Amino acid sequence: MNQRQLHKTIESFDSRKFDSSEELLTHVLHQIVQNDRIEIQGGRVWKLSASKFAYELVAQVGAMEKIKPHFSVKVDEYRMFKILPKHRTIVAKETNAYLRSKGIIKYSATGVGEIVKVKGLDLYRYVMSFNTDLTYDQVAPTLNIIGMAVTSMLRSRRIERKSAQLEKDLDKARDIQRSILPEHELRFHNYEIFGVSLADRVVGGDFFDYIVSDQNDRVSIVIGDAASKGISAAVQALYVSGALRMGASYQTKITALIRNINTLVHRTFSDDRFLTLFYAELTDDKQGLCIYVNAGHSSPILYRARTNTTEMLESTGNIIGPFPDQIFRSEGMMIGKGDILLLFTDGVSEAMDSAGNQYTERRLIEKLSELKNQPPKDIAGSLLEDVQKFSAKSKYSDDKTVVVIKRIK
Repeated sequence: MNQRQLHKTIESFDSRKFDSSEELLTHVLHQIVQNDRIEIQGGRVWKLSASKFAYELVAQVGAMEKIKPHFSVKVDEYRMFKILPKHRTIVAKETNAYLRSKGIIKYSATGVGEIVKVKGLDLYRYVMSFNTDLTYDQVAPTLNIIGMAVTSMLRSRRIERKSAQLEKDLDKARDIQRSILPEHELRFHNYEIFGVSLADRVVGGDFFDYIVSDQNDRVSIVIGDAASKGISAAVQALYVSGALRMGASYQTKITALIRNINTLVHRTFSDDRFLTLFYAELTDDKQGLCIYVNAGHSSPILYRARTNTTEMLESTGNIIGPFPDQIFRSEGMMIGKGDILLLFTDGVSEAMDSAGNQYTERRLIEKLSELKNQPPKDIAGSLLEDVQKFSAKSKYSDDKTVVVIKRIK
């Protein structure tokens, strides 16, 4: 399971209303342990008690000997609690005699929730610890994604509780987000382009943009998907969209531009706030040269008119945000007459029906093949209509964005 799929899987566990953060964390813990694709046999949720300067057991799940209710561990007795905010995830030998007597010889732990300061120390509000046979290198990426996803859930809960007070601000945010999206349709030399974005809530984390050079000899087409939903995702989308427009105006190499965007996001947002991004550059070149960077985004589909085949443009770098020293690679290709490049967010390909079946990239390819002779506007509209019908009765939904690029001559 790749990073984005794991994050989406964890997010899907937040499928109903919970009376408290502890209830949500317990539910997520159950789902993680029960998921065969996440190699974790058991786990525990710990909550920080500032008055006791200790972490108290909130929940435990899995086939293991149970710890007594409300068992707590002093922060001063556990170095792990103090270093988690710097590393988010650690794997260590168990030192507490009582826990060792319960068969916990080694543990893996990740911090979740906001970081608070108690007695001059930065500490996570919650810690999730797990029983797994995996080594640090094997389990750390998984636990980092779990920590980021669960933290995002908790932050979303806080936002939802304040939603009534933020109603006016939501209206303003919606107007601002609409203002940053370009006109749907763009004609650029040999290309026709059409994009549309549907937010799952009032505002969303999907965005797309067309950035045309002053000389009209180059256009950058970008599509992005900020993790999570709602206001926080929309803020990140707005920030990145503005930074891309500013950076593109300097005619920087696109690998350097995306690397700079990654650095900005890493410094500006908390480490659970990442996004995926696909950035392509078209020119007035008669050969149809297209250069692109795919930063962990859903692989765009390239339909080849001459051979009636499709290709997938795979990632050329990791997601934007969590990895400060990430290097991004650019790739090039030629787009011929009649070829279609379909950009989309995972809210399209991973849309679910009432039975939990995904729409899938395969169905997208089949639908694109049916529509290949239509103009981009009709292709985009028909694709989204098909996805909306497919997922109409689903309990889970996400922002949906498509951009269709077609070379017409």
